Amino acid sequence: MRKIYKQLIVLGVFAFSLGACNCNNSAENCDKNATCKNKNEMKYSKKYTNADFYKDGKFDEAVAMQAMKDMFEFYDVPFTAFMEKEMWVTDFGLGDFENVGMGGVFWVNDPEHNYFAHAIYLLPGQMIPEHAHVRTAYAPKFESWMVNKGWAYNFSEIGEETPGAPAIPASHGEVKSKNFVVQNVGDIIHLKKEESFHFLLAGPEGAIVDEWASYHDGDGLRFTSPNASL
Repeated sequence: MRKIYKQLIVLGVFAFSLGACNCNNSAENCDKNATCKNKNEMKYSKKYTNADFYKDGKFDEAVAMQAMKDMFEFYDVPFTAFMEKEMWVTDFGLGDFENVGMGGVFWVNDPEHNYFAHAIYLLPGQMIPEHAHVRTAYAPKFESWMVNKGWAYNFSEIGEETPGAPAIPASHGEVKSKNFVVQNVGDIIHLKKEESFHFLLAGPEGAIVDEWASYHDGDGLRFTSPNASL
């Protein structure tokens, strides 16, 4: 009886070890030492560099989109038919998508009813160029942001300079916005003042951010980086 009991224990431990190391991309993952960890205990990290994003000096949007999809897979964000049709990626003409760029999709941008909903996708360490939204035929865009996955530095030109700021990519140049907070999952932050300069810079885990705002008029977009454009 004691021998049978020991055999059952051994079989149970063996079965548990098989289950623990049956890792896959949708639920669990394995590190390089084949030690399995629950996905909730892992953090997303940078996998692509400019060597991947540029071919003969030209921005490869397909690779940039694949990098975004890789992040979506880790964070269990479904890539919908609407995203397949409407999502875009940009390096803002700066040639440094690894550090300055974004992916995004406008869920709605309605001038008649003056509302806007946007998803912002930032790879690890990626920065949106510093910008402001000025008055055009429409009122200046006012916006709010909530982080859904990862985290980001949320910068504003309003307020005193915050110590310990992350490095701004050389490809972007100087910024006016010196005040920042770390924006974590669930944090909601509002633009401090209409027409003020601001930007987001993702932490090392990347960031997926919801934005709600008044109508977005592209003619009102102003960058501080002299070479940035859409």
